[in-house]
Amino acid sequence: QVQLVESGGGLVQPGGSLTLSCVVNGTFAALNFMNWHRQRPGKEPELVASITVGGRQDYADLVRGRFIISRDNAKNSVYLQMNNLEPEDTAVYLCNVLIRPTGAADWTRYWGQGTQVTVSP
Repeated sequence: QVQLVESGGGLVQPGGSLTLSCVVNGTFAALNFMNWHRQRPGKEPELVASITVGGRQDYADLVRGRFIISRDNAKNSVYLQMNNLEPEDTAVYLCNVLIRPTGAADWTRYWGQGTQVTVSP
């Protein structure tokens, strides 16, 4: 059984930094895209950042230049370094990973449980 476990959320002041981590536990054949989404209060979920197996990164305009996504393929983990945080970044952050389960031919998207990030004075 595959499980995504996130950590690193919390309360931070505007201008501060946080780093989120997400590890993929369990047995699987392969990992593909690793992404971070967020859901801000009263808004639809939005893609924040994405990274390919080879390390190519993509960012939403709202976070480009402030957030950095990275991955450690040996540790089956993805990270989101968030700098210069703003109150508008307050949200539940969720990692999701495209995974090919053991014995399967197709890819399936798995989601973490989410971690709360609150940016407030």
